[in-house]
Formats: sequence, C-alpha cells, structure tokens
Amino acid sequence: MFPQLVAGPIVRAKIMLPQLLKINPVSREGMWTGFRFIVKGFFKKMVIADNLAPIVVAAFGQPEITQSSLYWWGISIAFAFQIYCDFAGYSDIARGLAKWMGYEFPDNFNHPYLSTSLREFWTRWHITLSTWFRDYVYIPIGGNKGSKFRQHLNLWVTMILSGFWHGAEWTYIVWGALHAFFQSFERITNWPSYLLKNKFLQVISCLLVMMQVLVAWVFFRAESISQAWEIVKTMFAFTGSLQLGWGLSGTILISIMILNETIVASRIKEKIKWEKPIWAWSEMIFYSMVIAIIIFFRGEGSEFIYFQF
Repeated sequence: MFPQLVAGPIVRAKIMLPQLLKINPVSREGMWTGFRFIVKGFFKKMVIADNLAPIVVAAFGQPEITQSSLYWWGISIAFAFQIYCDFAGYSDIARGLAKWMGYEFPDNFNHPYLSTSLREFWTRWHITLSTWFRDYVYIPIGGNKGSKFRQHLNLWVTMILSGFWHGAEWTYIVWGALHAFFQSFERITNWPSYLLKNKFLQVISCLLVMMQVLVAWVFFRAESISQAWEIVKTMFAFTGSLQLGWGLSGTILISIMILNETIVASRIKEKIKWEKPIWAWSEMIFYSMVIAIIIFFRGEGSEFIYFQF
C-alpha cells in the first residue's frame, strides 16, 4: 500500500485486510476529505518543516555551542515543530491518498503539544507506533501488572526500545530513557492531577509537559551526547543574549503553529455555526490560499525525517 509503505501510519492487518475484500467506491465527500488531508500535509511539510529545517540544521551544526539560554529554547521549539510537521504532514498525505483510493488509515497525530501529561502525549504522538509498542512490548512483558517496581521497569524497557527503534545511537537511547524517567516521576507524584482543576492550571501543566518534551528533543536531534548535554546545561543556565535564533521567517512559522494549536485547544471552529453553502465557499477559499502559500513560500525541500528510521 504505497502511501504508507516507508514511514507509516502503521496500519494493522485487522484494520486493512477487511478493506481489501471489497471494492470501495469513493464519494465526492471522500474525495474532498482526502484533498483536505493532502493539502494540510503538504503545508505542514513544505511550508513549516522545510522552512524550519535550515534554522535547526545551522544551530546544531555549529562547532561551538551558542551560550544563550533563550536561543536554545527557541531552537528546541523550532525542532519540535519541524519534526511534528514533517511526520504529521507525511501521515496526512498518506491518509489523503488512501482516502482517494477508497481506504481508511487511522489518525497518527492528535495535536500532541496540547497534552497535559506525558502519558497523554504518548496517546497523541505517532499514535500507531506508540500503540504498537504498548500492545506488542509493554503489555506482553507485564504492563501494569505486578509490583510498582515491575510496572516502572516495564515502562523503562518499552521506552528505551522505542529509542533504539529510531537508531543505534546513544542519543536515541537517552531520549527514550528521559521519557521513561519523566513518566515514572509522573506516575509516582501524580502531579498532573493537581493541575487539571481549572483552565489556567491546565495551561501550566501543558507548558511543563512541553518543557520536558523539548529537553528530550534536544537529545533526539543532537549530534552527540556531549553536545546535547552542553545545550541542556545552557538552556537551564538562563544566561546570554535575548535572541531566540529564529529570525523573522522562523517567528512567523512558529507563530502560525502556536496560533493553530491555540485555536484547536479553544475549539473555536466547533462553536461556529455557519450555513452549509457559506462553509463550503469559505473552505474553498481557505484551501486555495493554502495551496498558493505552498507554491510560493515552500522551503528548499528536504527528505522526510522519518525516512531514516
């Protein structure tokens, strides 16, 4: 099934094989849904990810670590959105192509940076892989059964294997171990439950989770453990210039993503009650504008990040 052959989503046999037993005619609505997936996917990949890529590559490719905390927080945010838009874009394109062919692929990303706990993050990030590790690694070795120690051990084994799946580099292993540590700490303290009592505390919880994810992303992207460690130490030194390292283009792209996630979190679209003809025309105008942006503001182009894993 070529749309997801290289990098997913990971479609299981119980979902895919029954769909292959019959001809699935594609309705006009199905064609439009597939079109929306594909356009959104190309926007995420070609406009956001490919334009952030040079910023991230230049930062991590420096011979010396820039001694500015704000700079590296900015770069880690840039990489977080780069890898998210790169892979979520690929997944959207795959889902759209499959839709055009009459097949349904599962959702692979569900706005992971809106998570209020690490546990929730892993139900939103690369969903088809995280559920695969849950069902074929975590649960078979014991899952949530047994002693507390055994449950934490099962978690650590699963997360470290997840890191190893990305490549035989210590940076990936540490990335997996960091997520295991953060989740173990979360289980022991149950800290997210104390911050879900009102909207303001939920925002604080989301920011704390994002901070943990950003620190882990540094190890995932760094050229070596030593480079990652120096960057993290700089991030928490809170010294240096007040430059984010994005530049004007990076600021615009990051702002677009933050605005999009804010709109999703506020559920504004669900509250808008437009008549169907008005909604249809507005959608056509919106996607026409998005296609124009893809054509005229696309990045130089780079290979999908997940092609290397």
